[in-house]
Amino acid sequence: MPDNRPPRLTGGERETLVELLRFQRDSLARKVTGVDDAAARTSPVGSGTTLLWLVKHMAGAEVSWLLHRFAGQDVPWPDDAVTPGDTLAGAVESYQVAWRLVEPVLSEAALDDRARRTDGQPAVNLRWILAHLLEETARHAGHADILRELIDGQTGR
Repeated sequence: MPDNRPPRLTGGERETLVELLRFQRDSLARKVTGVDDAAARTSPVGSGTTLLWLVKHMAGAEVSWLLHRFAGQDVPWPDDAVTPGDTLAGAVESYQVAWRLVEPVLSEAALDDRARRTDGQPAVNLRWILAHLLEETARHAGHADILRELIDGQTGR
């Protein structure tokens, strides 16, 4: 697996946050490419974390933060529970569908726009949400990197 490096950007804050989030999304999807469903359900670590769960979790995180909380949309929220019928290909597809759904929200909103739903918490702006998704996606892509190396020795971003 090639070790892709993040893009070097000279644009503004918005472009940088969005492009780095896109890079981390792609990195997570690349990390699981070529893994069979049985291995994707396997957890070589004590926490029980699997590649399949990581991808499902990140699809739900994008929908939760950008569509539900920020944009106030009432769209189906992907469940991150791994069920017997789940496949890794289906989870990656669901994750990529989430990307396509959130792209219009990202392109139309300003970084200082605040979330419409706060769920009882202080309202955050799009800047915070993008930074949070960037750190969470990068964190879980790192988890996927370790899991993949333990499963079959493959490394790289």
